[in-house]
Amino acid sequence: MRCPFCSHGEDKVVDSRSSKEGQAVRRRRECLRCGQRFTTYEYIENVALTIIKSDQRREPYDRQKLMQGIIAACKKRPVSMKKIESIVDKIENQIEKSGKMEVPSYDIGQFVMAELYALDEVAYVRFASVYRKFKDICEFISEVKDLESKAEPVVKGK
Repeated sequence: MRCPFCSHGEDKVVDSRSSKEGQAVRRRRECLRCGQRFTTYEYIENVALTIIKSDQRREPYDRQKLMQGIIAACKKRPVSMKKIESIVDKIENQIEKSGKMEVPSYDIGQFVMAELYALDEVAYVRFASVYRKFKDICEFISEVKDLESKAEPVVKGK
C-alpha cells in the first residue's frame, strides 16, 4: 500500500476492525517514512460484475466510478461522505442480491436516482440531468416541475 502523502511503499497497520456491516475490513495504517496515518478498506472481491452500457458495450463494474458520479451530484450539498458510501453499499447489495453477472447501466442509474430523490432534491436533479441526457431546457424544466408537484408544500415560519 503506497502512502497517499509521500508515496512510500511500506507502512504498518495500527488498527484493524470489521466495517460496513461485516462487508469490509477497515485498517488504520501509518507510513514508515513520513509517519502520517491513513485509512484503507478491504473488500471481498466478488465475481467480476459487468456493466452493459446504453450502446451495448460492456465494461467492468467500478465502485469508484459510481461513487464519483454521486459525489459530483452532491457537490456543495449537505450530504456527508458517509451517506454517499452508504448509498453505494446499498446499490451494490441490490445488485448482488439480483444474482446477475451483467447489469445494465440503466438499472444502476435508476437505483442512484431513487436514493438521491429520497436524500436531496438538488442532487437528484443534477444526477438526472446527466443520466437522462435532457435534450433541451424544456425537458429539464419538466423534471423540476414534476419534482415540485411531488414535494410537500413549504409553510412559512416553520
